[in-house]
Amino acid sequence: MAIWSLKPLLSPPFCLTALIFIFLCPKHSHQYHYPLNSLTPSEFTSIRKCVEETYGEASPKLTFHYVGLDEPDKPVVQSWWLQQSVGSTPASPPPRQAYVVVRIDGHTEELWVDLGKGDRASLIAKKVYAGKGYPMFGFKEQDAAGNLPFSYRPFLDSVERRKLNISLVVCTVSSTGWFGEKETKRTLRVLPLYKGGTTNLYMRPIEGITVVVDLDLMEIVRYHDRFRVMIPEAKGTEYRMSKMNPPFGPILKGASMVQRGGPGFHIDGSLVSWANWKFHLGFDSRVGPVISLASVYDPDSGTFRQVLYRAYISELFVPYMDPTEDWYYRTFFDGGESGLGQSSSSLKPHADCPNNAVFLDAYFAWQDGEPVEVKNAMCVFERYAGDVLWRHTEVLLPEQVTEVRPGVSLVVRMVSTVGNYDYIIDWEFKANGVIKFEVGLTGILEVRATNYTHTDQVKNNDDLYGSLLAENIVGTYHDHFLAYHLDLDVDGVRNSLVKEELKTRRVANGSVPRKSYWAVEKMIPRTESEARFRLGQEPSEFVVINPSKRTKIGNNVGYSLVPGQVGSSILAREDYPQIRGAFTDYNLWVTPYNKSEKWVGGRFTDQSRGDDTLATWSSRNRKIENEDIVLWYMLGFHHVPVQEDFPIMPALRTGFELRPANFFERNPTLKVKVTP
Repeated sequence: MAIWSLKPLLSPPFCLTALIFIFLCPKHSHQYHYPLNSLTPSEFTSIRKCVEETYGEASPKLTFHYVGLDEPDKPVVQSWWLQQSVGSTPASPPPRQAYVVVRIDGHTEELWVDLGKGDRASLIAKKVYAGKGYPMFGFKEQDAAGNLPFSYRPFLDSVERRKLNISLVVCTVSSTGWFGEKETKRTLRVLPLYKGGTTNLYMRPIEGITVVVDLDLMEIVRYHDRFRVMIPEAKGTEYRMSKMNPPFGPILKGASMVQRGGPGFHIDGSLVSWANWKFHLGFDSRVGPVISLASVYDPDSGTFRQVLYRAYISELFVPYMDPTEDWYYRTFFDGGESGLGQSSSSLKPHADCPNNAVFLDAYFAWQDGEPVEVKNAMCVFERYAGDVLWRHTEVLLPEQVTEVRPGVSLVVRMVSTVGNYDYIIDWEFKANGVIKFEVGLTGILEVRATNYTHTDQVKNNDDLYGSLLAENIVGTYHDHFLAYHLDLDVDGVRNSLVKEELKTRRVANGSVPRKSYWAVEKMIPRTESEARFRLGQEPSEFVVINPSKRTKIGNNVGYSLVPGQVGSSILAREDYPQIRGAFTDYNLWVTPYNKSEKWVGGRFTDQSRGDDTLATWSSRNRKIENEDIVLWYMLGFHHVPVQEDFPIMPALRTGFELRPANFFERNPTLKVKVTP
């Protein structure tokens, strides 16, 4: 998707400055300062002062592009968390540090800052990044790049030749990608749109114009106007209810969840407790929500048991399938280029979240490092929509027995708006020990203008590179790949992955009429090269087990990965976008835990070259059996647009689950009570 300014979301004077880092800020924060807590406003201010003092007189040219928690080492966090969990007085939290990425004098620098105590931070280390690729874009520089064409004579002439009103032209920006160039500069492409007669300006692209901006020079370095294609009409593109005319569609009566005793969950600082779950909730400008230290209560042992150390969306890769001159570069990495967290939208009560939701505010730093508050960045709510947790009716007894338990769950939600697309990101916890990861895709398609008004005019569908959705509008084929980082600690740190293959067996002796059945063959990958899987090609199940923990009857305790919709990349592996997005070569990867391996597209994703991806890390072929392991799951969509996606796309949802597999001795919800 094209990258978009925050102008529609934030009021001046902040609309022209850049969003760098967002952190979770509960309405009522507890005094405990958990080691994985997001940075506070005072810490942002302290970091800014420290960095500016480091660069002295050069600081006016300094811009911040990532500021985030440099998380403590995992054993230190777990030790502190264990003390807190058992009710003992925890030792002082480990030292807090921040990782900072800045641009100055045309190069990128990385800094590590000790936050110390109070308002004083100090520099630990600093180095110039000498590799390929660039950091996330700031909204201030995007806005500045989008304004350049309006004072550029060739662009004004192009608009005039099309007989368009320049005051109705809006420019968004797009990353340029990398396509084999030996040397690159930090650039953006500017994409003109026309807003005449509609707010749905993405449906009125001005095709054929190429504008490339050098962000360090902040000037246009390349311009072409190749052709003129009719701009689609505004008719039928509006989506605001206030602009709708009769006849209207169906009337939906909203349902509300009444909780007479108030919410069934508790937020204490960044710690969320609900039913039999407790976990830490953080926020990061690059990846959005971060779920950490998730533990589930075992009614048989009377203790909370570890499930998940840290989980988040590591990257979102969106390549488009139009190879023409004006489209081939549209291969977006929404996490590493735009920042899923820094693209978060303020949630609307009773619409984005139900009436029983609790909203969480967020802070972020502008491109100058100063913190600013965003209201309602996330919400937490209990969901009950008539689902059933478990049930059975027994008719073989003298008196019929029916037992039913309703399925109530806890949801953490964020919406990330990256250009034209809105991603509804849910993390759902269930009383039966399941964690469900779901994403909903909605918003507006990225479309191309065409002279076609009817499919009968199309002689070769391959030339469309998409679907004709309306007169003069083609919805371009594209993919969405969400790469989830899942650091499971199933009842402890040392785990193994088990692949359970379902194999056909023949009945050999002919003693019964059956000819065949299936059985399970188990395989435990020992190294990374053995743990790369394309799902959906054979009947298999995947379970993360703790080899040193067993149930009373001898099964290894575990959690299974239950895939949802499976989509694998079908681009050629030597294609440049796929080299950069090589983490989509497989649906499931396993690596040993490494604190530095966080972002599957690399630390500096813009114009990266594929030398710092999950595929690169995995090529080391490290040991993963009975180790501290991380699963990387690729949630994939192949999107062939249809007319129902026009003029705005109904939410398309899919997801996957982590489900207990011999983790409990029995159904953990056998004795669950639900209050009326």
